Amino acid sequence: MLGFFSVSRSGYYRFIKRMSQPEKDASLAEKIRQQQDRCFPTYGYRRMWQWLKRSEGIYHNPKTILRVMKKYGLLAEIRRRRKWKQIEQQIHKYKNLLNRNFHAEAPNRKWVTDISYIQTKQGVLYLSMIRDLYDNSIVAYKTGTQQTVNLVLDTIRLSMKREKKRVAEELQLHSDQGAQYASQAYFELTKQYGITPSMSRRGNPYDNAMAENFFSILKTECIYWPKPATFFEVNEMIDRYIYFYNHERIQLKTGNAPLARRLST
Repeated sequence: MLGFFSVSRSGYYRFIKRMSQPEKDASLAEKIRQQQDRCFPTYGYRRMWQWLKRSEGIYHNPKTILRVMKKYGLLAEIRRRRKWKQIEQQIHKYKNLLNRNFHAEAPNRKWVTDISYIQTKQGVLYLSMIRDLYDNSIVAYKTGTQQTVNLVLDTIRLSMKREKKRVAEELQLHSDQGAQYASQAYFELTKQYGITPSMSRRGNPYDNAMAENFFSILKTECIYWPKPATFFEVNEMIDRYIYFYNHERIQLKTGNAPLARRLST
């Protein structure tokens, strides 16, 4: 057989020896697999490289991590783009005070908010959230089976209940031009809390890119894998993921989870 396949005797014995030895990257791949199981799986090779270095004391070139993740099928899910929709009905319209300046010097100075929908076999579940631009953490969120102004108002009330003592005197809350944010009830509640509303320009979804960005992350890393069947199931998934996102998920820019920065200030 060796002669037929043109294989040398020494080459055959080297192959037999390799078969009895563990694969070179097997232990590293197993650690990566375990972390992907814990994080939904969401980590790309750069974030995985940071996690291995910080949490496990494992130092490899990022390209090595990418090679191993490709080899063992451990790459993260790819995000889907969300189409932007304009809701025409408006009572109040606000200036674009944020003006795509997504940097905040301290917590609770610049918040962004939006509503997104999640398809389940039971129907559509709507998610309203508020994100702080200081550390990109999720301040508060609410879900409901109807896209009403009360869903938005309840999210604001919850955020103020949690952050009331730490909210800056000049707090901006930026939204798109959705009907809920242009309503009289929204105007009155923001005035009651001393919040200054800011609103995206017409036809400019990138003005609220940081809110859109979170929904993209959430749906890719949590909702699309696996797809939820019921409202109860998706609510549990959202609760678990947002806790993970705020307290554990590594941000590439800082190397830490969002709330780690807040706790250190």
